[in-house]
Amino acid sequence: MDEQQIYKRAKERVEKKKGFYKHLSAFIAVGFFFLAMNIFTILKGESDGSGVWFFFPLLPWSIGLIIHYFTVFGLPGSRALSEKWEEEELAREMARLRRRQAGRLEAPAEEAEGLDLKELEKEKQVRPGWQDEDLV
Repeated sequence: MDEQQIYKRAKERVEKKKGFYKHLSAFIAVGFFFLAMNIFTILKGESDGSGVWFFFPLLPWSIGLIIHYFTVFGLPGSRALSEKWEEEELAREMARLRRRQAGRLEAPAEEAEGLDLKELEKEKQVRPGWQDEDLV
């Protein structure tokens, strides 16, 4: 993969994550709207005895939201829709794809984001007699 392809793939992943956050925002906004409508109809006495109904339309939608969440790999932070977040995610994805291209990632299990063992490497250097098997 050349630099342009890495950028394109990283940009696609960032767009997918951004799409999830927009989906989540819409779900929450519509949920509050349904709750307000339900409370309003109960307080006005216009309810036909059906009681609390606002969560019924949200149940199938929540299944779709959960599926969307799992296809995008989770929630990285609360500032997800800002331009700064998008730039950081893009840089992170490009770095990951460069490492993969360079052959540094040997197995998918090593792709865990945020796993940083710099302190462990320092300890290994301080105590050179340690073997990798000694570290848990």
